[in-house]
Amino acid sequence: MQANSRIPVSAQTGIHQHLDSLLERHCRSPFRKPYSDYNRAAFAASLERRERVAPAAPLILDSGCGVGESSTALALAWPEHYVIGVDQSAARLGRNSPGRKGFPQRPANLDLVRADLVDYWRLMREANIRLARHYLLYPNPWPKIGHLARRWHGHAVFPAMLALGGELECRSNWRIYIDEFCFAVKRLTQREAVYQPYTPEYALTPFERKYLNSGHALYRALVSL
Repeated sequence: MQANSRIPVSAQTGIHQHLDSLLERHCRSPFRKPYSDYNRAAFAASLERRERVAPAAPLILDSGCGVGESSTALALAWPEHYVIGVDQSAARLGRNSPGRKGFPQRPANLDLVRADLVDYWRLMREANIRLARHYLLYPNPWPKIGHLARRWHGHAVFPAMLALGGELECRSNWRIYIDEFCFAVKRLTQREAVYQPYTPEYALTPFERKYLNSGHALYRALVSL
């Protein structure tokens, strides 16, 4: 990626005026979208792999992992944990093949799964799986005012994702996204999410590297669930 990224542009100047009412609606009406067969199969297969490799290891989930660079780094940084990176794109995940330029041998405690997070999170919740750590690194910010419900904290699946627990970290180069994320977490869990301007020691993802090289300010939200 070239260092020519633009900061998300939006008519919003603060937390969306309808976020609170949207969260209230999600609380009143649980999300019941049917699961796709593909996502059910991907979820079951990932659990089988974990059971073979490290059934008792604490679990780290890297949601929307893209090419899996962050998942690999997390697996190396937390060798006693089992890391699952999930992305819906087979093309992106296929770039993280052992031996390809830029990617080391895949750690034994790492699994990369092609699945839709909307289903994968809910399937994890139904299976009563609790996370040790959960990363949402630079999700699509959907900065247009009318796209609030497409942001993770505005999506109907957000309560199910929060139910997975763990040390949750979300990073973005759009401050409003992190402000809204902290607001939504507090609204649904009564737990305070810590907002921080953030400069990482090294880039975890290609997007983080691109934003740093483009001179963007970066932000993160941290909360213990």
